[in-house]
Amino acid sequence: MGYVDGFVAAVPTANREPFRQHAERAAAVFKECGAVKVVECWGHDVPDGKVTSFPMAVKCRDDETVVFSWIEWPSRAVRDAAMGRIMADPRMQPDANPMPFDGQRLIMGGFEMLVEV
Repeated sequence: MGYVDGFVAAVPTANREPFRQHAERAAAVFKECGAVKVVECWGHDVPDGKVTSFPMAVKCRDDETVVFSWIEWPSRAVRDAAMGRIMADPRMQPDANPMPFDGQRLIMGGFEMLVEV
């Protein structure tokens, strides 16, 4: 089975288009380095929770939208081998592709696929 890197972030709603452009540029690098698929989703029906929720997890403000993203890899080994190249790629540097959101509130993690249908 494959491997997935998952992400949740709060992006200023006014930065939807800059975020889309940022994500497209980054996706090209991930794909070149072996990613099978890169998916970026703009929140549409993301309710506030009472105990936990996506908005609570990223401290989403009224002028922000929750973004849910994932990168699918053929394996963790492919992902681990690619990360050094990705981080060193000039297209991924902040001056070339600045993040249009607060990266300190980005949640990320790597996951082994358990079920895939």
